Amino acid sequence: MKKGNFVKEMERRFVDSLRKAPWFRPGLKLAVGVSGGADSLALLTLLTRMRAELGVVASAVHFNHRLRGKASDADEKFVAALAEKRGVTLHVGRVDVAGKAAREKANLEDAGRRARYGFFQRLAEQGVVDVVATAHTMDDQAETVLAHILRGTGFAGLAGIHPAAGHVVRPLLTFRREELRKFLRAQKQNWREDATNRDTARVRARMRKKLLPLLAKEFNPAVIEHVAGLAARAREQAAFVEQLSRTLFAQLVTLDGKVARIGTAELLNPLKFADAQGCEVLRGKLILDIVGRVKQRRGQISSQHIAAIVQLAQKEERGKRLQLPGGVDVLREKDALSFAWRREKAAF
Repeated sequence: MKKGNFVKEMERRFVDSLRKAPWFRPGLKLAVGVSGGADSLALLTLLTRMRAELGVVASAVHFNHRLRGKASDADEKFVAALAEKRGVTLHVGRVDVAGKAAREKANLEDAGRRARYGFFQRLAEQGVVDVVATAHTMDDQAETVLAHILRGTGFAGLAGIHPAAGHVVRPLLTFRREELRKFLRAQKQNWREDATNRDTARVRARMRKKLLPLLAKEFNPAVIEHVAGLAARAREQAAFVEQLSRTLFAQLVTLDGKVARIGTAELLNPLKFADAQGCEVLRGKLILDIVGRVKQRRGQISSQHIAAIVQLAQKEERGKRLQLPGGVDVLREKDALSFAWRREKAAF
């Protein structure tokens, strides 16, 4: 395909993908999260070239994690110059993520993500932007799903990166990473490379540099597309389970202040199937919904926790208690489980 035709095709696909998105509307204040890397620069370039046709108010957002010293500051200056060149307002957030992670005794990557997305949310809540678009691609989707599979996952993990979550939208999930770079080269637009993306000591970098190329070469050249397709189908099924769980929650769970209660028979077989084994996915989702309603602080509920709660419901051990992350106690009553918030540190 000729360069001019390729650029026009990329622009057409981009416009079509936005117009089909449920969150899109003309007049939208749409900001692009720009790191300085190729994917986010391609997203900003596509948006600014097509903003008149789309009828949106475009801007850029940059978050300086202050993790790489002068390199982080150079990224910010690079993005600021690009935003001025593209004629968009730039919103900048800065946080010492390493210090934040140390204070919270948290994983560095997780602390950075929460700080970054917290900044996006504040911009939306203040009315500065309506949504922030991040440049996750089909390749990112495949890497995410495979990472979840390798460490063990269910439907939620197979669903991968969602096209929209709160004030964050991801319009490039149908685009490949390499075609975005080809688009930038056609625009003669350079980008900055984060050295950590090439560090194969990191799981994501190893998957990108070693696992996925091996799968494409030795098994199926379309592995990225197939895994991304799996994620789309998993999201459809997860959405169905989500809606069903919400309906059953309203019917089966009683709330009294900070306590949620569900009958053991209803939890074990919420749909009253002849074979309750068919309710495993729904049971797990109901448990997650109940814990989510009760807990007052962060804490990840694992498949091990869910299995322990199901076992508690199956055994007639009245008075037995489980302690979950997030400050939640689960108590076995006569014919029910009660989920209650506690102030003490989780032990289970």
